[in-house]
Amino acid sequence: MRVVSLTCSNTEILAALGCAGLLVGVDDHSDWPPEAVAGLPRVGPDLDVDVARVAALAPDLVLASLTVPGHERVVEALDRAGLPYVAPEPTSLADVARDVRWIAGLVGVPERGEEVAAEMERALGIGEPAPAPPGRRARLLLQWWPKPVIAPGRLSWASELIARAGGENPLAGEEVKSRPLTDQEVRELAPDAMVLSWCGVAPEKVRPDVVLANPAWQDLDFVRRCRVYRVPEALVGRPSPRLVEGFRALREIVAGLAG
Repeated sequence: MRVVSLTCSNTEILAALGCAGLLVGVDDHSDWPPEAVAGLPRVGPDLDVDVARVAALAPDLVLASLTVPGHERVVEALDRAGLPYVAPEPTSLADVARDVRWIAGLVGVPERGEEVAAEMERALGIGEPAPAPPGRRARLLLQWWPKPVIAPGRLSWASELIARAGGENPLAGEEVKSRPLTDQEVRELAPDAMVLSWCGVAPEKVRPDVVLANPAWQDLDFVRRCRVYRVPEALVGRPSPRLVEGFRALREIVAGLAG
């Protein structure tokens, strides 16, 4: 079977299933596991995929996505080209586990899909109430992007991930996947900590100092206490089994705030 993956998350799901060897092409951003994607043909960035290059690889299945605004244009182009594709659109952690099972079935390894999904569900407590921490939940504002600040809302698995780590997403009550915030809105949300997970930016290039230097936030508690943390976007922004690692990173942050 020949598979082309157009997002990092789909590439990582295939790898977790032990099916990375089916890949004959990936998007420009897929970077994990490195040994699985090294040398594979690249078909463009996830929001600007070259569908002609995808078609030239003669795939039996294209793994697309509808998780980010703009992905629908890629899906429409795949449809026009008559390519066989699926486009998951997870918004919750349960959706991610569901998609692992779905993709596993499509590539012929349903038993392995059940194992991987069940392991995720156990590690994250999917299907169980989020644990109630003692005292008030720490309010973690997760940044997908710095200028303007873009943060996830309720329709993002990241919001649930924060809750299961013992924290609270200040935008958890908003029925959006994500949205931009003004400096004044950040002030009004008054987070206890800012978690930087900038999309497409290498973790070592994410700059807490830029956040801490924002003149509009100098009197906010998270700035005065220097509570700005980095968690790789790869661990919280990609709906794949690696969310378990992101959950553990967030849990450590919440534990540190309580200490």
